[in-house]
Amino acid sequence: MPVTTSVEVADVFRAAADWRVANDQHLSRDQRRVYGAVRACRTAALGGHSERCGSCGYSRIAYNSCRNRHCPKCQGAARRQWLADRQAELLPVAYFHVVFTLPPALAAIALQNKAAVYGALFQAATETLRTIAADPRHLGAEIGGVAVLHTWGQNLQHHPHLHCIVPGGGPSPCGTRWIACRPGFFLPVRVLGAVFRRLFLARLRALHAADELAFFGNLAPLAAAAAFRDHLAPLRQQAWVVYAKPPFGGPEQVLAYLGRYTHRVAITNHRLVALQDGRVSFRWKDYRHHDKIKVMHLDAGEFTRRFLMHTLPSGFHRIRHFGLLANGHRAAKLRQCRDLLAVAATSITDTRTTGTTDIEVPAHTVCPHCNGPMAFDALVPATPEPAEIVGLDSS
Repeated sequence: MPVTTSVEVADVFRAAADWRVANDQHLSRDQRRVYGAVRACRTAALGGHSERCGSCGYSRIAYNSCRNRHCPKCQGAARRQWLADRQAELLPVAYFHVVFTLPPALAAIALQNKAAVYGALFQAATETLRTIAADPRHLGAEIGGVAVLHTWGQNLQHHPHLHCIVPGGGPSPCGTRWIACRPGFFLPVRVLGAVFRRLFLARLRALHAADELAFFGNLAPLAAAAAFRDHLAPLRQQAWVVYAKPPFGGPEQVLAYLGRYTHRVAITNHRLVALQDGRVSFRWKDYRHHDKIKVMHLDAGEFTRRFLMHTLPSGFHRIRHFGLLANGHRAAKLRQCRDLLAVAATSITDTRTTGTTDIEVPAHTVCPHCNGPMAFDALVPATPEPAEIVGLDSS
């Protein structure tokens, strides 16, 4: 079988059809829906419309998108709209990027209890930032930001961590002045790590005590209170990883960065190298070996398993605003911040400069032959594949 060029995740899913059928009972409803949606995206299975060039008469079919948030081909429009909504919220101050990572001993528990544990991760990380920032020994200000959940590493293994983009300062407790952090320094990471560890473990113990955690397979013994307590004991002595990156250069860089991180999926199509004889090759960055770019080879079924492992529960929000940027009072708090900074509303002139190859966008509606405008011609009905094959069943 020849090597497939211009490989997409959907191609790998089609190559893994036998794996999909064999593992049906091990997949959640959300995972089955993601598999079916990604496989069908922009194909005849979803229908579409034909369009014709008004100048030369060239015609083509444009198939519908699945619009699933896990699909590598459907994040462009959502990303652009989200960034447009964020423009007016940027402040003319330094912004910092802080990453909170769960220890490997807790990743398996998170995988079996996604909504509960990922929710606890958001709560513990954002409370940590707000608590330390409010302490006058460190900053003494009210802060806020945007937190984005990622659950994958470069090799597609489970690696839950939270990216937080935070302005470097905030209003004083009395609300009468702006308190800025020191140049190039936000908050001490060791202190952040210690508080994050305490808050997260407290939430995890509360979830266990309330019987809101489930344990399967090798983790089944952790359902017992004593075993769970023993499992957590070593984690209280370990240093938890909190990483603070240098500040961004300006609001445009913040938007560009947010565009790369907020609507990213586990792996994008441009990282796929080849698909041959049921095996897929993709590029990945090995952070343990000086960020060296390597190529990994996996069976299509194993690749699909790893991809679907990062499916989020329906209704779970992977992008959240916190602190002074929380949804309930964001507009009022931003007005207060601008008043304290004596600046007008932030204005970014052109969001198109934030584009990135990590996000794929639809082709322009321009004729590839004469550059004339392509106009709607007729609807194209859907011709779906069998439900038991593509995973679009109603179970």
